[in-house]
Amino acid sequence: MKFGIRKPSLKKRISARTSIKRQVIHRAGLKMPRGLGWLRNPKKYAYNKVYNKTSFDIFKLIKKLFK
Repeated sequence: MKFGIRKPSLKKRISARTSIKRQVIHRAGLKMPRGLGWLRNPKKYAYNKVYNKTSFDIFKLIKKLFK
C-alpha cells in the first residue's frame, strides 16, 4: 500500500483515458452509477478507498497551492 505522495506516470495517465476496454464499457452503457463500485468489485473498491485516503497526487497539491 502506498503512503504519501503518488509518483506521476504520464504513460499510465494516457493509457487509462484511451483504453479499448474503457471505451467499450462506456459506449455500451455498462458503467456503474457513482458510489456503487462496491457492487461490481468489492475487493478493488476497498483497496482503492484506503489507497486514496492514504496517498495524494502531486498535481492536486500544486493546484491547491496556486488557487
